[in-house]
Amino acid sequence: MTLFENKPFVSHSGVRLPFKINCDALSDKDIATIANIVRKRFAFSKVHPIPRGGTRLAKALEQFCVPGAGTIIVDDVFTRGTSMLKAQQEVGHDSIGVVIYARSRCPSWIYPVFQLAEWARP
Repeated sequence: MTLFENKPFVSHSGVRLPFKINCDALSDKDIATIANIVRKRFAFSKVHPIPRGGTRLAKALEQFCVPGAGTIIVDDVFTRGTSMLKAQQEVGHDSIGVVIYARSRCPSWIYPVFQLAEWARP
């Protein structure tokens, strides 16, 4: 399994994309490092994962929860943001979002750890 698969696929939101970003290829140490990066930037008391992609990152972040902070919504790959917006409506508009990779520009409340360059987007 590789992080980037050079073949067309259809995303969870039904978008046809020219390549896949497969975060299942990230090791547990990779996910722990990303969680450490996130916890240094944001305080949160609850972690809300987007199933299935955000589950591993959410578990790695739970140890960094602090009382009295807000909710952080996490996912692996941002394409259109449909899942993130739905989660924000469920948990509250004061939540923030973090994604490992963003294929496109994110709304101001979602922070990508890695962002594809304009010229690399589908």
